[in-house]
Amino acid sequence: MSLFKRSVVSEIMSHAGVVFSTLLIVWLSVLLVRLLGEAANGNIGADVVLGLAAFSSITALPVILSVSLFIAVLTAVTRNFRESEMVVWFTSGLSLKDWVPPVLRCAVPAAILIAILTLVASPWAYRQIAEYRQRYEQRSDLSKVTAGQFIETEDGKRVFFAEDPTKPGDQLGKVIARVIDPEWLSVISADSARVETEPDGDRFLILSQGHRYDLKPGKPDLRLFDFKRYGFRLESKNDSGSLKVAREMAERQIKARPTEQLVSDHTDDARSQLMWRLALPLAALNLALLAIPLGAVNPRLGRSGDVLIAGLVALLYMNLINLCRGWIGKGQLSFGLGVWLVHALFTALMIYMMWRKLRIKAPKDPGPAAEPAG
Repeated sequence: MSLFKRSVVSEIMSHAGVVFSTLLIVWLSVLLVRLLGEAANGNIGADVVLGLAAFSSITALPVILSVSLFIAVLTAVTRNFRESEMVVWFTSGLSLKDWVPPVLRCAVPAAILIAILTLVASPWAYRQIAEYRQRYEQRSDLSKVTAGQFIETEDGKRVFFAEDPTKPGDQLGKVIARVIDPEWLSVISADSARVETEPDGDRFLILSQGHRYDLKPGKPDLRLFDFKRYGFRLESKNDSGSLKVAREMAERQIKARPTEQLVSDHTDDARSQLMWRLALPLAALNLALLAIPLGAVNPRLGRSGDVLIAGLVALLYMNLINLCRGWIGKGQLSFGLGVWLVHALFTALMIYMMWRKLRIKAPKDPGPAAEPAG
């Protein structure tokens, strides 16, 4: 390998490593904040936060790798032009098109890795995430309660606070619960609690030795009950989720399906997901090559404008892929056309921009020389 190719590959890999680690740290920071918020609200268990963060990071790696490769190539080309190193390479007989082989030397292995992640690893990670969430959702409300901690369930309609049990056979000690129904706001306290399951599968929280206070918001109505045994239903096998939850579950299921099942399934949703998995490695290659003409800037011009344009082009590329994915899912675009249309457009854009950079402009005609005055 020539000195030029070795230096280009080394610089691209160095920039890619820095950008990748930075983006991954930012992604993990945002993800952990979101997951810890869900754990505090009782949507997930605190014991599965790290597992969900690891599997979610696997699903984000294809996009992070694609962006890292694009920024690394763009930064390497821009730096060579800014610091006039390209003048040295141009005087040595090289041109901008000689950047293509070393860029492909970095981009092809990255595209193969992205293909493995999108076609194999990401569906497996989505399945693990779904299993984590499903196991937690199948728990009763009581099993989500941690002693000494307030937990919300059913979108805040029920709030529990429990202490550790003091009597043998009790699952929880003293319990305080706030329950909101269409008419009453109830505050319930009890000395102990346990869960009982009925033959039809319904689960009930049984409270022992307590009080119930019912208030009607906006009205002076008050009820007070003392009880030795009181129960209310936690969940039922026949409970149905909302439309939004059903859509989220369907989306998780299609993302978690193995690629071979998507190929054999001829539905629009399966085709749209398959198109997305095939698009990411192709987009990584296209963006890496597109960064070469985008990074070939005039050293005398400002830096921010070129970087902004390059970022907008990459953002447009990914948004168009996502748009085609949605059209395929709705049956508005055929899979055979949508799988290559956006890539072909940006490949043509890359070829045109490369031709513009390589084209040698003819010198301007100075016009007829002026005759000296006689």
